[in-house]
Amino acid sequence: MRRILIVGAGQAGLQLALGLQARGYDVTLLSNRTSDEMRSGRVTSTQVMFGTALRHERDLGLAFWEDRAPRVEGFGLSVAGPPDRTAPGRVRRIVDWVGRLDAPARSVDQRLKMSGWLDTFTGRGGRLVVHGATVCDLDFFAGRYDLVLVAAGKGELTSLFDRDPARSPYTAPQRSLALAYVHGLGPRPEHPEYDAVRCTIVPGVGELLVIPTLTLSGRADILFWEGLPGGPLDTFGTGEGPGEHLTRILELMERYTPWEYGRATQVELTDARATLTGRYTPTVRDPVGRLPSGGLVLGVGDAVVVDDPLTGQGANSAAKCSALYLAAIVERGDAPFDEPWMRSVFDRYWDAARHATRWTNAMLAPLPGHAQRLIGAAGGLQPVADRFANGYDDPADFAEWFYEEEKAEAYLGEVREAVSAVG
Repeated sequence: MRRILIVGAGQAGLQLALGLQARGYDVTLLSNRTSDEMRSGRVTSTQVMFGTALRHERDLGLAFWEDRAPRVEGFGLSVAGPPDRTAPGRVRRIVDWVGRLDAPARSVDQRLKMSGWLDTFTGRGGRLVVHGATVCDLDFFAGRYDLVLVAAGKGELTSLFDRDPARSPYTAPQRSLALAYVHGLGPRPEHPEYDAVRCTIVPGVGELLVIPTLTLSGRADILFWEGLPGGPLDTFGTGEGPGEHLTRILELMERYTPWEYGRATQVELTDARATLTGRYTPTVRDPVGRLPSGGLVLGVGDAVVVDDPLTGQGANSAAKCSALYLAAIVERGDAPFDEPWMRSVFDRYWDAARHATRWTNAMLAPLPGHAQRLIGAAGGLQPVADRFANGYDDPADFAEWFYEEEKAEAYLGEVREAVSAVG
């Protein structure tokens, strides 16, 4: 029986650990927290799992919360216009639409999800070591395992994986992040009969995302600001209490997205640990790390590919990476997990992950005119809105119609012709 060590108990690490465990591998999992500590801790992320990622979880029998989590059937986008000169302080929407997803999405608070998965892993006989691993720790452990996988996207272990400058255009954070999980948010009046993720772009300021989710206390929503560094949204301090944090989020909503603030006047935090701030640099790293003694480790998920959460790809990419690595490990049989194999496995993953990275990086930058026209046209052309929404599940599709002006104009022409023919 092949022995495998996985460091990190997030989406990628736990999904891979449970998948390997189910296939008979001897898996040891290193986590810096117990399941109880996860469950009682601070929120760690936003997350929306789209169809492909959810299918990977179902294939492993891990979709434990699917019947309880809100069924997210669409993605809606708004663009805020300049302040109304006739009504100082008032902001209007110049774009507003919602696209329907081919397969519903789900969001589950990772405190609930990861603690549940960790309990499942140990309940099935998995070996758990609760320890904040260092490079020296891995150097000690490495010789005892056939393969060491690092799925921890923060901390000292990321130093094992060198930044890939050719694939990492940014050298600093592109957004400051602030979020709160809340109860009491009203429905969007445009589609009260179904849930959708809503994103509002505030040009020159940042973005607000509103995400239906399931948390420890039931149905909730995430209010998530992504602000341009140094801008008016970049005002959240680490010393703020949770109540102050929520108040600031709501004040910014009232100022920049009053249509979203109108349904948030009765919200309250889901719990005292339901707020988070942060920022990090989008980075792609070399997937193979070398330990001081010469041993090799393979990076998984956001240990090697970190995208800004603006486009909601983090947990989805982690799930896809885990599924691909699982298949590759099983296919390897008894052959050694050597460096050429490690690089070939990551190359297969990057062939898909590069699309999420390209799209996210494009949305972080000022959009060119043709992309702005596409987003505007989606308000009157439902097929365009639907295609944009489903790109969250398959970002590779954006290469066919979004990035290049010639392709964008040709696509819009085709859609308009088809709509006119039907009409």
